[in-house]
Amino acid sequence: MTAETTTATDPAMAYVYAVSRAGPPLETALMGQQGLEGNPLRTVRAGGLAALVSSVPSALYGAEGVQAQMEDLARLEVLARTHHAVVEAAYEHTTVLPLRLATVYLDDERVRGMLGAREPEFAALLARLEGHVELGVKVYADPREAVTVGGRGPEADTAESPGRAYLQRRRAQQRNHRQTYRAAGTVAAEVTARVAGIARAHVTHRPQQGELAQAAGENIVNDAYLVDGAQADAFRAALTGLADGVPGVCVEITGPWAPYSFASPPAADAGDPR
Repeated sequence: MTAETTTATDPAMAYVYAVSRAGPPLETALMGQQGLEGNPLRTVRAGGLAALVSSVPSALYGAEGVQAQMEDLARLEVLARTHHAVVEAAYEHTTVLPLRLATVYLDDERVRGMLGAREPEFAALLARLEGHVELGVKVYADPREAVTVGGRGPEADTAESPGRAYLQRRRAQQRNHRQTYRAAGTVAAEVTARVAGIARAHVTHRPQQGELAQAAGENIVNDAYLVDGAQADAFRAALTGLADGVPGVCVEITGPWAPYSFASPPAADAGDPR
């Protein structure tokens, strides 16, 4: 077992990754798994529930420490990847409610109090999510690709003035831009229609930007769907070929994931030492 990275002068806090039903499946998920800072995972129980927890040093996971990590992209990436890896490992064995990144309590007793106070809500959520997965659907619009796929852009008549040729190109670019985004909007609406009889719930997230957006172009739709695990293939099949023949529009399906978007986190703010 890995030694916990805390000392008498830097006491441990309890970092909570997820909530599940207490029992052997969650205990099985702990085998061979480590949490943040390389510390071992454990469960904290209250009634029929258990929280998946590891100890973390207060200097890094108190309010100021968490804020510093959120502002440091390298540290934030490690935090997010470790949190996600623990949740996914548990999800392979049992239904879990993933909690918000950096959900930290002063000690196990505070965690136990949180579980007791919210047991009815958590029990209802676990029953709702039993056997379900989260699938993501992203729609991208790329007017530049639309021009490439649709053929060469407008070329000015050699007899025209440079100014007139420039205006023609600008109008063509603006027209292509509008058409591409209009087409992407139509595709996005069709996603909802095609999976209406398969998905149990639907959440709209803010479109991703910069490095978070994996495909070319602009991410204009970033949605999550709650789907019965047995229907995951049917969900994908329903969206197959949706953007075929639509220049500049791309549809990406991600998952299956643990149902992050459909699990209600505790009321404590990130880094708030409850």
